[in-house]
Amino acid sequence: MAITLLNPTGLPEIGAYRQVSIATGSRLVFLAGQVAWDADGVTVGAGDLAAQVERCYLNVATALAGAGASFDDVAKLTVYVVDWTPDKLPLFLAGVGRAAAALGVTPVPPGTLIGVAALDVPEHLVEVEAVAVLD
Repeated sequence: MAITLLNPTGLPEIGAYRQVSIATGSRLVFLAGQVAWDADGVTVGAGDLAAQVERCYLNVATALAGAGASFDDVAKLTVYVVDWTPDKLPLFLAGVGRAAAALGVTPVPPGTLIGVAALDVPEHLVEVEAVAVLD
């Protein structure tokens, strides 16, 4: 495995992600931001943050697989959420949890969540980017 995830002593342990990712592989995989659309480009879960988060993570998994990678190879996630407020965290985590259950993974690489005013189209509430490292 090219990625080792850890929480160093002196930093808080956050259940949703690890604080540090150590990459030892030789190939980098950069994913475009994945939004909540299906293979035909139709938005999934219009108006439903949890459903869109779930679909974004499923799309990240599909993109990773296309590069011969999986969530185990992800060194960093960046998530953009429209009109983010902390009260949306339970919906966000519900979507991540559903995707994790569907994929049989625990996606906990270091991550950054950024609130934004808008994404590519008004229907999209969330976008997820990933960087992976392969041996």
